[in-house]
Amino acid sequence: MSAERPDGAREDGQADGTATIPDHVGVDTVEALVRSQLASALGGRRGMAEAAIPGIVFTVVWLSTKELQWALVGSLVVAGAALLLRLVQRSSTQFVLNAVFGIGIGWVFVRWAESSGGSETDQALAFFLPGILISLGYTVVLGATCLAGWPMLGFMLGSVTGDPTAWHKDKQVVRLCSRLTWVMLLPGAIGVLLQGPVWLLGHSGRMDPDQAVVLILVLRTGLGWVLRIGSWSVMVWLLARNATPIGSASTGREDPEAGAPA
Repeated sequence: MSAERPDGAREDGQADGTATIPDHVGVDTVEALVRSQLASALGGRRGMAEAAIPGIVFTVVWLSTKELQWALVGSLVVAGAALLLRLVQRSSTQFVLNAVFGIGIGWVFVRWAESSGGSETDQALAFFLPGILISLGYTVVLGATCLAGWPMLGFMLGSVTGDPTAWHKDKQVVRLCSRLTWVMLLPGAIGVLLQGPVWLLGHSGRMDPDQAVVLILVLRTGLGWVLRIGSWSVMVWLLARNATPIGSASTGREDPEAGAPA
């Protein structure tokens, strides 16, 4: 006899072992878990603005004044104001803190360029170098987890099920997480391939440094978010194709209610 669960998905207990595929993606599925994580990662318009505006302020102030300290302080003031507002509203500070971290590590690289005898132009370019290096490392790590057969998104699933590695016993879950991880790393990989050469051209003097700074900002803030939204859209499309129960990942069994492989 089939029973109706509170979340609307049917639980089949027929003697012949047949099962009914859930007619929706509930909170008990891998797809629903990853969707919720994607929604959190995107952060909406406000999160996108908080991540992007400090870099825009830095570039605008630098280009208009050629005062590197003013540019750093201006970007930090904007990020600090956004952080204070978040604290007052008692809402998530994730994206503001990401921006503050970016400014902080950018400042370290600026000081490093200064101590190495670099000009103010070199120091301005140094501000954007950490972002390129972080994206490169992020891409390499995610790609390596897929090639090793242990995709990063699987560990996110494991953190929810309570066992960090049990999900790997279910080949369907591994395939789904591998495909999602490959899609997730594409924006960072494309960003490195585009921003890296521009940074090198500006640093070597083959491109006007001011143009290099502006182009990196456009690639990171403009095209970067377009690529992220595009990759998340592809991930949502992949997630909409199946309903893989989390139970199958935690028990290591192929669940009869799972849809066709992603």
